[in-house]
Amino acid sequence: MRDLALGLRLAVGGGRMSGAALLRLAMTAFGIALAVAVLLPAAAVQHLTGAQAERKAAIAQVTEPRAGVAPLLTYNWYPSVGDDFVKVTAVAATGPGSPVPPGLTRLPAPGELAVSPELAAKLAAPGGGSLKAQLPGQVAGQISRDGVSGAGDLAAFYGVPAAQIEAEGARGNKVYAFGKPYTGLGLSAAMLAIILPIAAVLLLPLLIFVTTASRMGAAQRERRLAALRLIGLDSRQVKRVAAAESLVGAVIGLVAGIGFFAVLRTFVADILPFGLRIFPEDFVPDWPLVVVIVLLVPGLAVGSAMFGLRRTIVEPLGVVRQGKPMRRRMWWRWALTATGVLLLAASLALGRGTSDTTAGMTLATGSVFLLVGVAALLPWLVERLVERLHGGPPSWQLAIRRLQLDSGTASRVVSGLVVVLAGTILVQGVLTSLTGGVEQQVSPDSVAAAPVRVQTTTAHQAEAAERAASAAGVTGTHPATNIMVQSGRESTYGVVGDCVALEVAADIGGCADGDVFYVVPSRGGTAPAGTVQLRSFLHDSEADGPEWTVPGGVKVVPSATTATAAEGTLFVTPGALGGLTVPASSVALYVSGTGDPQALTDNVARAVNALAWNATVSKSSYLDDFHAQDQRMVENFRSVLITAALFVLAVAAMSLLMLSIEQISERRRPLAALSAAGVPIGVLARGALWQTAVPVVVGVVLAIAAGLGLTAPILSLADRPMIVDVPVLLALAGTTVAAVLLVTGLTMPLLRQATRLDTLRSE
Repeated sequence: MRDLALGLRLAVGGGRMSGAALLRLAMTAFGIALAVAVLLPAAAVQHLTGAQAERKAAIAQVTEPRAGVAPLLTYNWYPSVGDDFVKVTAVAATGPGSPVPPGLTRLPAPGELAVSPELAAKLAAPGGGSLKAQLPGQVAGQISRDGVSGAGDLAAFYGVPAAQIEAEGARGNKVYAFGKPYTGLGLSAAMLAIILPIAAVLLLPLLIFVTTASRMGAAQRERRLAALRLIGLDSRQVKRVAAAESLVGAVIGLVAGIGFFAVLRTFVADILPFGLRIFPEDFVPDWPLVVVIVLLVPGLAVGSAMFGLRRTIVEPLGVVRQGKPMRRRMWWRWALTATGVLLLAASLALGRGTSDTTAGMTLATGSVFLLVGVAALLPWLVERLVERLHGGPPSWQLAIRRLQLDSGTASRVVSGLVVVLAGTILVQGVLTSLTGGVEQQVSPDSVAAAPVRVQTTTAHQAEAAERAASAAGVTGTHPATNIMVQSGRESTYGVVGDCVALEVAADIGGCADGDVFYVVPSRGGTAPAGTVQLRSFLHDSEADGPEWTVPGGVKVVPSATTATAAEGTLFVTPGALGGLTVPASSVALYVSGTGDPQALTDNVARAVNALAWNATVSKSSYLDDFHAQDQRMVENFRSVLITAALFVLAVAAMSLLMLSIEQISERRRPLAALSAAGVPIGVLARGALWQTAVPVVVGVVLAIAAGLGLTAPILSLADRPMIVDVPVLLALAGTTVAAVLLVTGLTMPLLRQATRLDTLRSE
């Protein structure tokens, strides 16, 4: 205990060393606090997703009949405004014992709405009027937390008469209870292939940073330990003192990291990307993981400090370092890398486009092995490279000679940077490749003629048109009926409507009643000809309609002239049908009007919302909205990715900075002697730059190769072509180089101080 107490006292210093000791302690504590503040949220993700999954299972509908239970009739639909999709569930009791959904104390009466907390907040926020216009009924209550899976759920229960749901037949549900057994979380192969490498990318640099921080001030620590040997402590006692000294910073950092996490929990719901919302109560790490973190991080710090003494002999009269380190063993480094490569190759052998979990696990495991192998391989590569470098200007020779004597420390720090770069290139490459080949879906210019779209059915078309026509600013309605055109075994999607409706749906050019248009797919195709069968297209079911002879002179529209999702569609004006009645089907009712399109959409939505799911309103340019939403999601994900990468790069840069400070502090006297001998400060500064830059350049090359090597099999699993975003690769490499220059610039004041002549004075 006396040895431990002495180590604790030395950790905070005393006398002339108190300032340096406190700085060393602060840097160690900061590094460990940062690691803990990242590890605890990572450990809380499992509990968070598990709690959401449990609530989702608790509100799941049980549709298997149960004796003696009057079922609850339900029907779901999803009105939307911009990025907001609301799940509205119409409910109607069939008896006094009908089950009540979790989160409600009673069923809403016909015409009443019960909304989730997040939906209530959006309705009350500025701009909530457009969302309210899409919802039928009046808000009469809120759903409690037990009735939603997550804090961001936009959900509502709408009371209706039972006959209204019964009229939908099989499309409605009979619910006899709520709640299904929770079976745990299941991850797809693609998710596994992404999550595990990202976890490695985030954790490895932080662990490397912890080891770097725990070795801060190693030279001064070893001299103090030598002094302790001089006053009579044996080698075991010295090791206990060193362990206790390292433990102080680790414990302070651990407590500070837990405090950071506790503060983070209070406002975590307001800082998540993509508009995600969570309950802070769910953001709690599992206790087994907390115990692992509490034991692992201080243990890693203490173990790193003790491991740093393995090649140092602490004797009563000084500290003796073994002059030239032994050559690094390469077999285990190559074994890790080879294992990763073999697993990735095995995942490729499973076939393109497979979603088998085995393939995903193989790919994920191989990715982690390759990332760890690359991190382990870098010190060996740098050592072999600097052995073969000779000559050059004085600054280059100083840097190379220093790396020849000890390249391991710098390489270990850069290993974290390599893992970050490789992981960032992986995710960026996957994101670019998955989104780069997607054709943009935009609406034609003529959509401005009828900016509002009401989706309904033939049965409700007349009422929806009448209600829409009564809305303020409406000047006309133009129905477009969806059909299927059957010619032998070939089926073609068709739309029957007037010219205004057809021109809103696609860029068909000039139009007159009696015309027929066919948009040729980009892959090629021909329009139906001769006698065909018209079939209904309603709720994913089809029914036969009358036969129709396709008139001659079908106008062919190249797909290049219409950028909508209209490829392969047959557009028919009513005059071309010769009086045939189109079978009952789904109908898009395009509404023309004056004024602002959003205001017109809101007016129409209020006019038809009594029809509930039988008349859903959106802008006619909804394809643009979907595309814009997808683009925003991609850009948000890209921003989050870049932010995370920059954060971990900053951690790696801090490790480099701490290493540079440590090296300058340890070599104060040799640097001062070089300066006194006439070596310019610029030569010493460039030497420090090359000393950091050589491992970084090797690491960047290795990271690019590893990142691209990881991207290819993941895209093969998803059956997508690989697209390399060269500007992003250059930007990441440039950011890394900038980090090296920044670290060198920040160490210049310390270098100038270390090269002062009074540094040569004897103590």
